[in-house]
Amino acid sequence: MHVVTPAPVDVITTPNAVMTRRATPAHGAGETAVWTARMAAGAQGPVHQVDREQIWCVLTGSITVTTDAGEERAVLGQTVVLPPGEDRRITAGEQGAELLVCMPVAGRVSTPDDPRLRPLPWAA
Repeated sequence: MHVVTPAPVDVITTPNAVMTRRATPAHGAGETAVWTARMAAGAQGPVHQVDREQIWCVLTGSITVTTDAGEERAVLGQTVVLPPGEDRRITAGEQGAELLVCMPVAGRVSTPDDPRLRPLPWAA
């Protein structure tokens, strides 16, 4: 058993969100990576693909998820299941959003500008 208390090294800030590692291989998780993401109102992540399924739980606020299949809004209490290999973009709603995100460990991301698969630092 591991009880994880996030340390400053577990907080990763990007131009789009602040991610906090909650359970990752660095914390002893062997199968599932878990982190929270906090997005300011209107913040928008880049178009990207992840090679693992991701689960996004909306804890506060709302997000709009744009994928190859269309656009969906998710609000407090809803969960978005994103399949691997699909272009996606996450945009925070007018109140911003706090999210709990889970995926199998060793997930990697790519973008249209950089198709190389690379790890997500907040999931490592």
